[in-house]
Amino acid sequence: MIYEGKAITVQILEDGIAELRFDLQGESVNKFNQATLAELKAAVDSIQSNSSITGVIVTSGKDVFIVGADITEFVQAFQLSEEELVTANLETNRIFNAFEDLNVPTVAAINGLALGGGLEMCLACDFRVMAQSTKIGLPETKLGIYPGFGGTVRLPRLIGVDNAVEWIAGGAEQRADNALKVGAVDAVVADGKLRDAALDMVRRAIAGELDFRAKRQPKLEKIKLNTIEQMMAFETTKGFVAGQAGPNYPAPVEAIKTIQKAANHGRDKALEVEAAGFAKLAKTTVAASLVGLFLNDQALKSKAKKYDKQAGDVKLAAVLGAGIMGGGIAYQSASKGTPILMKDIREEGIQLGLDEAAKLLGKRVEKGRMKPAQMATALNAIRPTMSYGDFGNVDIVVEAVVENPKVKHAVLAEVEQHVREDAIIASNTSTISITYLAQALKRPENFVGMHFFNPVHMMPLVEVIRGEKSSEKAVATTVAYAKKMGKTPIVVNDCPGFLVNRVLFPYFGGFARLIGMGADFQRVDKIMEKFGWPMGPAYLMDVVGMDTGHHGRDVMAEGYPDRMADKTKTAVDVMYESNRLGQKTGKGFYAYEVDKKGKPKKVVDAEAYELLKPIVQEQRELTDEEIIEIMMVPLCLETVRCLEDGIVESAADADMGLIYGIGFPPFRGGALRYIDTIGLAEFVAIADKYAEFGPMYHPTEKLREMAATGKKFFG
Repeated sequence: MIYEGKAITVQILEDGIAELRFDLQGESVNKFNQATLAELKAAVDSIQSNSSITGVIVTSGKDVFIVGADITEFVQAFQLSEEELVTANLETNRIFNAFEDLNVPTVAAINGLALGGGLEMCLACDFRVMAQSTKIGLPETKLGIYPGFGGTVRLPRLIGVDNAVEWIAGGAEQRADNALKVGAVDAVVADGKLRDAALDMVRRAIAGELDFRAKRQPKLEKIKLNTIEQMMAFETTKGFVAGQAGPNYPAPVEAIKTIQKAANHGRDKALEVEAAGFAKLAKTTVAASLVGLFLNDQALKSKAKKYDKQAGDVKLAAVLGAGIMGGGIAYQSASKGTPILMKDIREEGIQLGLDEAAKLLGKRVEKGRMKPAQMATALNAIRPTMSYGDFGNVDIVVEAVVENPKVKHAVLAEVEQHVREDAIIASNTSTISITYLAQALKRPENFVGMHFFNPVHMMPLVEVIRGEKSSEKAVATTVAYAKKMGKTPIVVNDCPGFLVNRVLFPYFGGFARLIGMGADFQRVDKIMEKFGWPMGPAYLMDVVGMDTGHHGRDVMAEGYPDRMADKTKTAVDVMYESNRLGQKTGKGFYAYEVDKKGKPKKVVDAEAYELLKPIVQEQRELTDEEIIEIMMVPLCLETVRCLEDGIVESAADADMGLIYGIGFPPFRGGALRYIDTIGLAEFVAIADKYAEFGPMYHPTEKLREMAATGKKFFG
């Protein structure tokens, strides 16, 4: 052993071959934290100073190679100034360069996953051998940055500009066959033969059969394209990538600009260009938000994992109420391997549910994500029924009947008589208090909320709602079932609307106010979409359905009369009374036509404007900024109240719920991070401008205190 650290060891094998092995103590994966980078420098020094070494293989002692940089260190690192960040990056790159410049051939043996800095380590090697099941990639643009350990320099010189741009700007993981095809790796072997293959390759290089210096040379030089070829390669891709990424995600286009700027330089100068651009991106609010989002997601997953010990095993589930929602829940359960009974009182309801599940499964087969045999297995795992015959074997029942407290009370009391005493009953209610619904049950401790979002197969969030009497086992089992279904569960405490709808209705309240002030709903939609929402409020209301929105608003008004009860006739009232329920009736704020793919396409409908004229109370000239403020302030303040009221456990939970549940713009990081970005004092001042609009726009006392003392929700 010539070097031994807590993350890296270097051992000399036979024939003078050294094995540089990554195996980070106390962690399940290898990652580049500051300690590992310091050890890599020491390990490279030990190899440089040992003249008996003839070649090096780089291996991992874990199931994965290296998953990338330690993102928990980013938050602190990104507080540095741009100059300090550039210096830090170049110091790291000196370590990678020293490794790349070793006087002997180097081979990476890539197993499991090599992402970000993990792949950049492999790129610094002369040769790369990859196990068949391994995936590699540079996902940094998903964090609002781009590769900073030489990825933008080495990859285009290795696999060509077009391939490198696709890998870096897209950030996707690449399979072994594609990596071999484009030349990112030199060989792909069966998983069990990886180490032997790496040793064989380094021996061939030592023997001169493979010219490692010739292999290394292109990575040290400028990109081999003339001026015209460069212009064609970079300008066309920039336009395409900008269209794909959109204006709110600058990193993919910045990565291309960096590769272009560095194209006519050798490695060392090109790395300086990379470091300067990396530092600039690291200081953006987008990077701060997306890194925060990643860390919040990790925290959420780790929270959900803690429930595993108490969770009961769900071997058979049931859904009450078929239709689109029930069919979506049944599809999600069956496609992830949990058989499910689907009960409805009407034959046509069952047919609708089965059709929905079959349609979703069929789409997966069409896209090559599922084999026909797997589709058949999943469909067979959905057992339609009109009776409670097999409910005695069920571990969990999800009630998804109409959003009406009386109907739900009757159905819940009925199903409780047909299930085992330890079976969990969960309601997919979107607004009604779980504690209130539990009044119909003899065993309220086995009852929770399990709120799915529509469409079930697309929306990642499930709110698991703890009622006053819900047991920890009931909560834990429901969390485990949601995870098994491939969903991200957030546990919230009970209140009308829970987290997501409680926060969403004040946003719709802001929209109603804008229409009353004479704002054009199309203009509002365009502004909010530009702000980053997947769809504007009028379009969203059409998709949700005016009847659902109307009913939900009444529930919320009853729950929070001080700020959500409004006697004024709103745009939603007008649409509801005119039976313009949105997409489901073909007319709402917009009218809907069927496009070539058979999907509803919105078109402008003059009648909608005529209907809205009587409810306009004043014609106020509003700037785009004012429209954003009137929409966002009530949503943000209600999120603050949810945190203060203990409905969610943390700011991270609140923000993730909004991103996964209603498509809050990810690059803004969630409502509470958005307040942090504006600054709490500035946000309170903005809210105070609209104090005349009533309590929905009034900051809480605690928020005012936080603003006065310079506090933040994060950090």
